[in-house]
Amino acid sequence: MRNIHRILVPLSVVVAAVFIVAQPLFTEQRKEVSERAMAENAKQGNEVAYFGGGCFWCVEAVYEKLDGIESAVSGYAGGTTENPTYEQVSRENTGHAEVVRIEFNPQVISYNEMLDMFWKVHDPTTLNRQGADVGTQYRSIILYENEEQRQLAEQSKKEASKYFDDPIVTEIEQLQDFYPAEEYHQDFFEKNPNYGYCRIVIAPKLKKLNLYD
Repeated sequence: MRNIHRILVPLSVVVAAVFIVAQPLFTEQRKEVSERAMAENAKQGNEVAYFGGGCFWCVEAVYEKLDGIESAVSGYAGGTTENPTYEQVSRENTGHAEVVRIEFNPQVISYNEMLDMFWKVHDPTTLNRQGADVGTQYRSIILYENEEQRQLAEQSKKEASKYFDDPIVTEIEQLQDFYPAEEYHQDFFEKNPNYGYCRIVIAPKLKKLNLYD
């Protein structure tokens, strides 16, 4: 199994590289999207959560399956470079993590329930890695919008620690900027269910969570 993981280590990077070659990046067209701008586009009464737990393809795929989720957008947050590209983030020189911006209806699913799923969707005890994906961009991170979210995240982390043998290393930070990832990253599992990474990594996780037949 370890050898399989070694083969899969670069899969997400390789897949992205193939797409980069196959279609031009839209870096010039992609503008910085501030939290204020995205909030203006959010439906009235909805809330937003920002989670990073390894490759954003996987996190996005899980949350898109939950009731009450209005949208899930893969992107980059927690770094210093403005409007970073996937290549820059992958080189680990921008400080960003791969995260997903999740707009949800709190009347259907609460922020606490979103947090409960966060601890299930990845291993929050492994520093800067998730399985075969290794690097600071794959770190476990929760970015909060306000004090209420911060307190709920801290409390949820404390409660979740009871169920792990090793210490949780998840960062909890205030959101500064969020930059949507390139278009080919969006809805990746939905568009590419037969891709190697999707079949071997994402699909089994969704099945384990009873979110995929």
